[in-house]
Amino acid sequence: MSNLLERHQQIIELIKKEGSVKVTDLCALLNVSSVTIRKDLQFLEDKKLLYRTHGGATLTNPYIADRHVEEKVTLQAAEKQKIGAYAAKLIEPNDCILIASGTTVQYFAKNIVAKENLTVVTSALNVALELIHHQGVEVIQLGGLMRKTSASVTGTYAEAILTDFSCSKLFLGVDGIDLNYGLTTSSMSEALLNRKMIETSQKTIILVDSSKFGKRGFGKICNIDDIEQIITDSNVSEHTIKTLESMGVEVTIV
Repeated sequence: MSNLLERHQQIIELIKKEGSVKVTDLCALLNVSSVTIRKDLQFLEDKKLLYRTHGGATLTNPYIADRHVEEKVTLQAAEKQKIGAYAAKLIEPNDCILIASGTTVQYFAKNIVAKENLTVVTSALNVALELIHHQGVEVIQLGGLMRKTSASVTGTYAEAILTDFSCSKLFLGVDGIDLNYGLTTSSMSEALLNRKMIETSQKTIILVDSSKFGKRGFGKICNIDDIEQIITDSNVSEHTIKTLESMGVEVTIV
């Protein structure tokens, strides 16, 4: 019985340190079979000490709910402001960029200072409204079905318009980043539009606060290796940062 309790304690300590664990790593660390580890994780989940995922477990509930943009804009506001301010510095003179939907990219739009002429293509109404008063910014608003929760358009019409553009950078907010599964959002239609945006852009930059790591939404946008850079806050674990960098992603902590 002591071995069982010690094993459970080790699992809990590791997941608190790393944020998530894999069954294969636990098998090697604790020198037991995958069947035993899966039973351990089931027991610990029943005790509400962790959440099981495909191939492992995480400390926080990995499944996200669709929240209204007016609610999300107040969450992690300080972190989003720092992320947005840093991202705004990446804009170059005469740039043509894509901005997707979300509240973190809204903070990015608030911080934009146009360098000579800037063209912004966006699906998000809140982003367009932030930029409409800038004399040096030309805003192209994509058309389509308006999602009320995100205040952004989706659908085949918006996707079709993107074929006429080529942008240097895409600034993309997401609802979840799972190191194994990839980047997700709560809407499948928004995920499909985000994929088209990635295809339209030379570089994809993810603006995301640390609360989104280890989470999954219903709609998968892309794999980790489809993006170039992530800008986030300092609450991301060192393990996550090193894993992302080993996958070829530039991680910027603000």
